[in-house]
Amino acid sequence: MTSPLDHKALAELLARPHLKRLLDVLNGRGEETRVVGGAVRNALLSRPVSDLDLATTASPDETMRRVEKAGFKAVPTGVEHGTVTVIVDGEPFEVTTLREDVETDGRYAVVCFGRDFRADAFRRDFTINALSVGIDGRLYDYTDGEADLAARRVRFIGDAHARIREDFLRILRFFRFHAEYANGEPDREGLLAASTERAGLERLSRERVRNELLKLLCARRALETVAVFAEYGFLTLLLGSAVELGRFTRIAEASPRIPSTGRLAALAVMVEDDAERLRERLRLSNEEQASLVIYGQLLARLKNAAEVIDAAAMRRLAADYPVESLELVFAATRGEPRPILHDEAAELLAKYAQGEVGVPVFPLRGADLIAHNVPKGPKIGELLALARQGWLDQGCPSDEASAKALLQRLLASV
Repeated sequence: MTSPLDHKALAELLARPHLKRLLDVLNGRGEETRVVGGAVRNALLSRPVSDLDLATTASPDETMRRVEKAGFKAVPTGVEHGTVTVIVDGEPFEVTTLREDVETDGRYAVVCFGRDFRADAFRRDFTINALSVGIDGRLYDYTDGEADLAARRVRFIGDAHARIREDFLRILRFFRFHAEYANGEPDREGLLAASTERAGLERLSRERVRNELLKLLCARRALETVAVFAEYGFLTLLLGSAVELGRFTRIAEASPRIPSTGRLAALAVMVEDDAERLRERLRLSNEEQASLVIYGQLLARLKNAAEVIDAAAMRRLAADYPVESLELVFAATRGEPRPILHDEAAELLAKYAQGEVGVPVFPLRGADLIAHNVPKGPKIGELLALARQGWLDQGCPSDEASAKALLQRLLASV
């Protein structure tokens, strides 16, 4: 079954003033430049087009000469691979000279510059990414990408095994693009090739794997695609452990706005130690790992809570953990035997998240004790920790009277 494509959007794309000016500069006098890849694909699908990539017969030097003569800024961001970033009145465009692969090793390619748009199209990964459109609005399709796009199907160009062996990251891209652009089951030939060649994933840098995997977890059809990804053993290979598809499903259904690290936590963090393993496996940033640690700590605390989480317990939790982490764990564990969330606690959490009620904040600081002649030193930290525990036990009162009473009790104990 096919769906109509928006060819009018291509004309609208070419009418963008900055793009039109750049194409006018780069075309003619023996050179041709086209809009390629994702911009063409997304326009035909009536999706937003943000990043605009251009392919040109002109060499990088000729590209820079032309655009600088026109008054545009040229930045040689990847000039060794033929890519120049051109800034037109603040809007960036990546302009890449047509290329042909000389040698590939599954991670990187040695390329030479060419002038053949057809050859350049056949070195790309998927048919839907090989479309290009000329300055006159003509759509060029050398790989039946338009038919695949209309059918919402992601297929490798030519032999799937060969495409994957050129760059094993294409395995992950196959699943991500299927999740984002396709309907139904993954292409059988592509799935078989990806499964057969999956050992090559271990040759990739962990940073490249991380970037693709996190994008996959947030894709349009992540639920169905991640289930297939797990079924064929890719998640175990990449993450080094079993996964929790049930929790991943619940948080993905709860809100499309949950970020990739939250989805990763629900999928792969069962205990706090998992956060360190994932940091190593995926080269996570310190901030990303910290969010996984919080998720693991909170999950353990809630799974071991025998009592019902009532409003008072929710106030204590909100004083200890970010509201986003609380929402995530409760969404991930919804329907499980523990934790048991009382309706009033769920309502309070929603109010915290919406900003209708302020999150409890411990009212005392070290300066409060110093102002009452308590000497600086480790003793202040010990007293504040003791006072904070009492404050939590009282349900985190936030009124001024309670804060004064808390301070007086603390001073009396010195």
